[in-house]
Amino acid sequence: MNIRMLGLMAALALGACSSNSDQNANADGAGGAGSGSGSVRPGSQEDLVANVGDRVLFDFDRSNIRADQRPILERQAAWMGRYPQVQVMVEGHTDDRGTREYNLALGQRRANAARDVLVAGGVASSRISTISYGKDRPAALGSDEQAWAQNRRAVTVVR
Repeated sequence: MNIRMLGLMAALALGACSSNSDQNANADGAGGAGSGSGSVRPGSQEDLVANVGDRVLFDFDRSNIRADQRPILERQAAWMGRYPQVQVMVEGHTDDRGTREYNLALGQRRANAARDVLVAGGVASSRISTISYGKDRPAALGSDEQAWAQNRRAVTVVR
């Protein structure tokens, strides 16, 4: 009898997890144009994440925008052009290797690099502020390349 109950509880838990999988699929900011739903308020953070993507990734110890990440920032600039009232904060992040001071400086360089692409795309610099969190706010926990790669990022946040 207890085995049946455990099986039922496991099935319910799996069902609950799978119902959120679509929402979690775009939570990393990798959503592309047109992937959002009609329930998202235009010009909101959710709109940015679902339809444009809110983050760009960096190589180890680098702050230059990778060629494969530039289109995300170009889409962000176009999105900001559609919503001229929106102001954003670009957050620079690093993985957990290196000193706190070094990572704060590297995170700032990453945020500035992302801001520069947005400005070059026609967004007024007065609409964009930057901040570095260094290694203090990891997106992924772990000390392996997969986690580090997710943490080396610049995230655009609607204010």
